[in-house]
Amino acid sequence: MSRLIILPSLCLLMLSSVALAAAVKPAAATTHAPVPKERAVSTQHSVTIDGHTIRYTATAGTILLRNKDNQPTASMFYVAYTEDGVHDLAHRPVTFLYNGGPGAASNWIQMGGLGPYRVNMTNGGPTPPAPYSITPSHNSLLNDSDLVFIDAVGTGYSRVVGKGTGKMFWGVNQDVKSFAQFIYRYLTKYNRWQSPKFLYGESYGTTRSAALSDYLQDHGVALNGVILQSSVLNYFDWMPGSDNKYIFYLPSFAAIAWYHHKLPNRPAHLAAFVQQAREFASGPYAQALWRGDTLPRSQLDAMAKRMRQFTGLPVRYLERANLRVTASHFRVPQQNLWACSGSGSAPSL
Repeated sequence: MSRLIILPSLCLLMLSSVALAAAVKPAAATTHAPVPKERAVSTQHSVTIDGHTIRYTATAGTILLRNKDNQPTASMFYVAYTEDGVHDLAHRPVTFLYNGGPGAASNWIQMGGLGPYRVNMTNGGPTPPAPYSITPSHNSLLNDSDLVFIDAVGTGYSRVVGKGTGKMFWGVNQDVKSFAQFIYRYLTKYNRWQSPKFLYGESYGTTRSAALSDYLQDHGVALNGVILQSSVLNYFDWMPGSDNKYIFYLPSFAAIAWYHHKLPNRPAHLAAFVQQAREFASGPYAQALWRGDTLPRSQLDAMAKRMRQFTGLPVRYLERANLRVTASHFRVPQQNLWACSGSGSAPSL
């Protein structure tokens, strides 16, 4: 009788083992993105800046980043503009430029005006849709420095390759290390170690520059300067509970209102007026904001009237906003003013 019981049990155990073995499949081999060769394509051009014709070479290329085992992990894309005929590179600066985001390629600052050519844009208004055209940028920095525009890994034409993974590049420290390795490789490849070296970051690129400059100098790359555009070095300024952004905005609001003739008593000189706005913003205005809900009604009314002199906004609107006006809400009757440059306008919606 016991044999009859044991035999079916053994059969069930064997079937279970077979089923379990079938369910547990070998792990699939990890696939890696193909590793492209480093490439560089160059063309020659010229541009006139400040009345001087500059002949230069434009190079679009890639540089491979590698891990500690010398295995490729990423391909970083760049566009470099270098002046022709320079015999002593020790006297020709090189500047590494990048946008922010994080997650933005460098085409914005390159084609926005810092490169030798820029996209044609409407002056004082929104740029219409395609087709677009380009024009020489007479405000380019190429007259003072060679320019290398870099795309962060995962933006533009920069890609994770080979043994690389996104986690190796998409973090504050990881991002800094990838840019540092690119700069190190570029300096070596193009013999620019003797050149004065600069960083140029925009928006999050300024945050990157703060960490990158420290990292580079700790790893043997001495910099001659760092240029910050649209600085974001303290993110608390934009967090709920901080009034700093309102203080920072007010002088720009004053300049914009002056430009558009929206002030009740428009002064003759812009520079002096903006300086008054700065002193007001960092003094009485900041103190009023820090009072919060404890600010007496009489002081609220008085502060709103003073703000009107700088912004042109109605006193009642300023009181309803509790003296706190963001860039997106800053407007004058019948117009929304663009907060980037302040010189453009669009109809109110």
